[in-house]
Amino acid sequence: MSFPDLILDPLSTPGVLSAKLWIRRGSSVDPVGQRGAHQLLGSLLSRGCGPYGPMELADLVEGCGAGLRCDTHEDALLISLKCRDSDAEHLLPVIGWMLNQPHLRQDQVELEKDLSLQALQRQREDPFHLAYDGWRSLAYGNGGYGHDPLGFADDLKALQTNDLQQLATTLQSQGTVLALSGTIPDRVIKLLEKHDSFQSNGDVTGWMASSAALSSDVTETLSWREQSTEQVVIMLGQPSLAHGHPDDPALRLLQAHLGQGMSSLLFRRLREEHGVAYDVGVHHPGRAAASPFVFHAATSSDRAGLTLDLLMQTWTEMATQPISDSDLALARTKVRGQLAHASQTTGQRAERRAQLRGLGLPDDYDQHSLAVMDDLDSTRVQKVASRYLNRPLLSLCGPSSTLKTLSTQWMAH
Repeated sequence: MSFPDLILDPLSTPGVLSAKLWIRRGSSVDPVGQRGAHQLLGSLLSRGCGPYGPMELADLVEGCGAGLRCDTHEDALLISLKCRDSDAEHLLPVIGWMLNQPHLRQDQVELEKDLSLQALQRQREDPFHLAYDGWRSLAYGNGGYGHDPLGFADDLKALQTNDLQQLATTLQSQGTVLALSGTIPDRVIKLLEKHDSFQSNGDVTGWMASSAALSSDVTETLSWREQSTEQVVIMLGQPSLAHGHPDDPALRLLQAHLGQGMSSLLFRRLREEHGVAYDVGVHHPGRAAASPFVFHAATSSDRAGLTLDLLMQTWTEMATQPISDSDLALARTKVRGQLAHASQTTGQRAERRAQLRGLGLPDDYDQHSLAVMDDLDSTRVQKVASRYLNRPLLSLCGPSSTLKTLSTQWMAH
């Protein structure tokens, strides 16, 4: 029998309970030829499970004024429930049914498949997504991180109900984590341990990050996607470190220094000093394997060349020049504030705790990381950047003529 790894975070809330079930199987382990399968499966988990059909489940959840959903990430499927503590006995077993007995009815499969295809179509109209999709393909190739969780249209169209049924039997193969935050009645814990919905005969193996997420057969350093618009989106970056790597706290400080808020270096340099970009930042999410570290900027065609120059200049400086002590202190403050801001609600707290345990990290990882950051000096941060951020990849989206000019500029650099 298998029961989720349980995390309890009791808080003095006015009768509110948030539950997050982290399933250690995300889009990075989509089978070859079935990219988008985990996202499609995740969207179906709340469309009937155990004793509840689609309408019965919707009536149960909405009748309690609760919220229930499943999101697919690269490293996990995340089932989220928020409800009153008095309704927890009725609603928490649903999470177990979603995990162990999803219905996966043919009509619901076709409905969710159509919705996924529509979402993919909308993505193709978004210049930011097109640019990031090109960068992701450069960085990870055919690896698990090389595609959006929504997958590819051709793969989605070919997916059949029996493919999803087979995939559903593997959901618990690497274990699950259930985090509860808020008002947690004692009777709820006893219910979870005994309720049939949380019992499974599936074998659970030890969890580790999928090596497929790292594999790449791409040797190019430039990707572009043409779009008939005056807007140009530029993304410059490379795969870096897994969340939990000993050197990742240094990259978190760099992310805060370079891209967080109006005091960040990229904001000041590109917007205030040169006025070339109306959106700029740094993308460095927490991943089980090599996480993206990407500068992104949106600009106009006539300012694209200068924008690219400034991004490349900043990238080079990051690895060759230590930041000032005052900027380092400000970056530490930003990281602390960001962690505090992301822990305001029961849902945020439960999700972070589930994520940490799901990635194989200790519950006090954030506190440990802050202590590590306090001990880092500018020279050490620079050395980490020099070691791990030394081969940037460029992805562009915009009008053809501008992209050709930027391509020449990049190759010359």
